[in-house]
Amino acid sequence: MRQPLEDFLLMLRNARQLSPHTLSAYRHDLQGLLAHAEQLQRSDWSQLDQADLRQLISARHRQGIGGRSLQRQLSAIRSFYAWLLERRLCRHNPAIDLRPPRSPRALPNTLDADLTARLLDSRDPDCDDWLQLRDQAMLELFYSSGLRLSELASLCIGDIDLRSAELRVLGKGRKVRLLPIGRKAREALQQWLQQHPAPSEPARPVFLSKRGGALGVRAIQLRLQRHGNQRIGQHLHPHMLRHSFASHLLESSGDLRAVQELLGHSDIATTQIYTRLDFQHLSSVYDQAHPRAKRRRESDDD
Repeated sequence: MRQPLEDFLLMLRNARQLSPHTLSAYRHDLQGLLAHAEQLQRSDWSQLDQADLRQLISARHRQGIGGRSLQRQLSAIRSFYAWLLERRLCRHNPAIDLRPPRSPRALPNTLDADLTARLLDSRDPDCDDWLQLRDQAMLELFYSSGLRLSELASLCIGDIDLRSAELRVLGKGRKVRLLPIGRKAREALQQWLQQHPAPSEPARPVFLSKRGGALGVRAIQLRLQRHGNQRIGQHLHPHMLRHSFASHLLESSGDLRAVQELLGHSDIATTQIYTRLDFQHLSSVYDQAHPRAKRRRESDDD
């Protein structure tokens, strides 16, 4: 059973020219399959059936392996068996229609409204005026419009209409959406663009480096990390501001469909994760305020 496995990996390296990292993942996943087959005392790949694979996946799931890793292993097994079928080394593919257990989706990290206000209303004393204006405009726009990092980095002058307070964004799947710009973000953008006016250059990036080129995603991440540490004493990632935008908007309006449109989610199920955040907030308020909840908590402490 080892030889067909090695031949398959050799084909991936030479014919498909997969990267060393991807090849290593294939080898790891398929060696796990081989070890399972040997433990079951199977002597040929055709002897493994779907029940055997389900046993493997269930055992790995009990060990704490997440759904994505299990899905990757099943994908490797399906590809391996498809190759075996092509060479008539097997008559079936036991991984077809087999799905891994779903892992619970992690809740996004957000800032509460007070911490967000502290972040946006503070100033970095060690930051010069030029950087201060640019970074303030970035922070305000992230939170005002719920942008992705890539969307903010690719913004051009022609995408912004400060008179109508609208923003044109090219999102995932090259889908265009129009977003409102909040008052504070509009003021911050006006102050920044007064430093670098470009009314006749619609293709010029909005956010520039000191050398005059477009500010890259990594540079934006580093600037936000700096301001997170300086202003609120914690790590700040651009998506925390996007998540905070969605959570705060949903908390105030309860309009899930509108939040979906603003975020540019194609599937509302993606947006529904913010309802879980909202429920966590409501549960916390309930536990702190409801007489029965208080009594229960006090009794739990006894």
